[in-house]
Amino acid sequence: MRKFFKLNPFTITTFAVVVGIIAFFYGIPFMDIMELKTIDLRFTTRGKIEPGSKIVLAVVDEKSLENEGKWIWPRVKIADLVNNLSKFGARVIAFDIGFLEPDNKRMIQAINAIQEEAKKSNIMNHVFDQFLKDLEHQSNDDKLLANAIINSNAKVVLGYFFHMELPSSKHYNDSEVRIHEENIRGSRHKFVRFASAEAQNAPMIEAKMPQSNIKLISNTTDRSGFFNMLPDADGVVRRMPAVLKFNDMLYAPLSFMAASAYLDDPVSVNVAEHGIEEIRIGQLAIPTDELGRTLINYRGPEKTFPHISITDILNENISEHVVKDKIVIVGATAVGIFDLRVTPLGTVFPGLEIHANIVDSILAKDFLTQPAWTAIFDIMAIIFAGIILGMVLPRAGVVSGAAAGIILFFGYIFLCQYLFSAKGLILNMVYPLAVILVIYVAITAYRYLSESKQKRFIKDAFSTYLAPSVVSQLIQSPEKLVLGGEKRIITAFFSDVQGFTGIAEKLTPPELVELLNEFLTEMTDIVLSYEGTVDKFEGDAIIAFFGAPNPLENQEEVACMACIDMQKKLSQLRLKWNSEEKPELKMRMGLCTGPAVVGNMGSKNRMDYTMMGDTVNTAARLEGTNKAYGIYTLVSESTFKATGDKIIGREIDYVYVFGKKDPLKIYEIVGYSDDVDDTIRETLASYGKGLNAYRDRHWNEAIHCFNQALGSSPGDGPSLTMLARCNTYKENPPPEDWNGTFTIRVK
Repeated sequence: MRKFFKLNPFTITTFAVVVGIIAFFYGIPFMDIMELKTIDLRFTTRGKIEPGSKIVLAVVDEKSLENEGKWIWPRVKIADLVNNLSKFGARVIAFDIGFLEPDNKRMIQAINAIQEEAKKSNIMNHVFDQFLKDLEHQSNDDKLLANAIINSNAKVVLGYFFHMELPSSKHYNDSEVRIHEENIRGSRHKFVRFASAEAQNAPMIEAKMPQSNIKLISNTTDRSGFFNMLPDADGVVRRMPAVLKFNDMLYAPLSFMAASAYLDDPVSVNVAEHGIEEIRIGQLAIPTDELGRTLINYRGPEKTFPHISITDILNENISEHVVKDKIVIVGATAVGIFDLRVTPLGTVFPGLEIHANIVDSILAKDFLTQPAWTAIFDIMAIIFAGIILGMVLPRAGVVSGAAAGIILFFGYIFLCQYLFSAKGLILNMVYPLAVILVIYVAITAYRYLSESKQKRFIKDAFSTYLAPSVVSQLIQSPEKLVLGGEKRIITAFFSDVQGFTGIAEKLTPPELVELLNEFLTEMTDIVLSYEGTVDKFEGDAIIAFFGAPNPLENQEEVACMACIDMQKKLSQLRLKWNSEEKPELKMRMGLCTGPAVVGNMGSKNRMDYTMMGDTVNTAARLEGTNKAYGIYTLVSESTFKATGDKIIGREIDYVYVFGKKDPLKIYEIVGYSDDVDDTIRETLASYGKGLNAYRDRHWNEAIHCFNQALGSSPGDGPSLTMLARCNTYKENPPPEDWNGTFTIRVK
């Protein structure tokens, strides 16, 4: 048990990931506030989105107050506003202001009192009665506004608000509540579908009491919507409730009703047991969370949408196209009277412009979303970040570890920002980043504190002349700093440049060094990329092995893939060298898989991590055997038989190589199966048939098959070699006990 809980990078990583997941599920107030701030930063980083052309704001600004008088204006001005907007062709007029009390009530009461008194005193006549009626009509601003709305060619959407707390609404009696409820009937969701009886009790945001417009004005239109906004915990408005519940009825906001009026489609809502499942305007689905809140996709800062001073509309100082066929949202922006809101893009933001952002997002079908599956993604991001850092940091150096941490940290930020900007998707940023930061700091501190003086000495002393993989192994196991080795199954690799001596004679020493360094660098990088170990360089020759000190799954296939990539890279280099008028290098390679001794060989003062054994010698012989067949990559049977379907090769011969008593089946690595065309496959098939006939002493059949192979691929080295051998054996057959083998005389 003590060993299990021993402090190490694994336990640090596991602890950080588990704590991060628990914190994500249960929430930490500070972290949650920080997450909200990252959403604000995403808006800022994304920049402004150009809004559509269908929304304008008619505003009570400083200019309007100067020309029309202080707010609140008589409703006759609002009536004139409606008349002029209708005259200029507005399609929808949405009011982000309420008409909650009768206007000019005392004047009407006085006129009514005069009428009553005149009737009692019997002094009423037709002229005086008509005068009072005309005076009443002219003084009844509410009726003037009501008539303007009724007669308007535009669809008018009235705004109102809900009391969300009991203290502000508890003084209303049942009769008053019923009146207000009747007045807001135009903002009810037209179609509400409950998935089941239990869905009717699904969690929703519930209002306590509506504060509606006066009945005279409420009855003029069948469209209204609430303009309540519910800020997040930090006071910033990032979401709009698309549904508020009151007395078992569901109501829609002003912005949704304005969009519904413009699109001429009803607003509907589907409710499941867990909450709001879907909200639609016609066939357009609008994403919300389970409580029915939709994220506001802000287009930009204040005045992103065009503002038109209401005084200009009243005095007809605008051109018709400014509001024609558009949604006009009416509200206040003058300092001191407008609905002040804090948003991700500003601390002074008019409420009516928030409605404009929502409407524009609906019309553009451009929403921000945070679907339920993103929680799974966020958890996986925490786990993935933990696994990556937990694996990389214990094995990495200071610089590479820091680089890994920085790449992962800022890479996740970039991913979140990209998905936000390009896809409108919001992923949790703070919790995964916190886990990355905690794991990096904790493991780095652990490594710094736990790294012994002995390990630091080993790193400093050996990193300059041992392979990084060997140094890492020695740091983890200092006891290996002794002479000797261990028996391992490895794949030995030998290579040599064809005709390098002649090439070297044609170059100056600097030219030779430059060419050789470029060649060796490119080839070595490929070996290392496949986690091979470079043993040494002998002039132009590279000696390497796969499977030690680090074990490799299917090392035979990995080694063959390295050979294929090296030959492909060398082909590219030859094109480059040819353009630079440099000699073109060709490289022969040999591979053999089998047991060998690997470890530190040498003296007590100078040792080398290398390989020894028959497998090593065989690989060296196979490299030289390429010459006899005019090819460049030969491998042993033990290597080839372990490769998969992605690699194409062919059996070349059954031979005795120099210094070996037992014969070997040798194979050529041709390339990746995806790169081998039908012509090459025909060549390989014909060669295989010829090889079988050759071993059966059917010389004429073998000659025919090898000629077929040459017909497909003129210049095929093995076919030319075997064709010449068949012609020789046809004239001078081998002895009766011949088993199909051939002795290679070269090393």
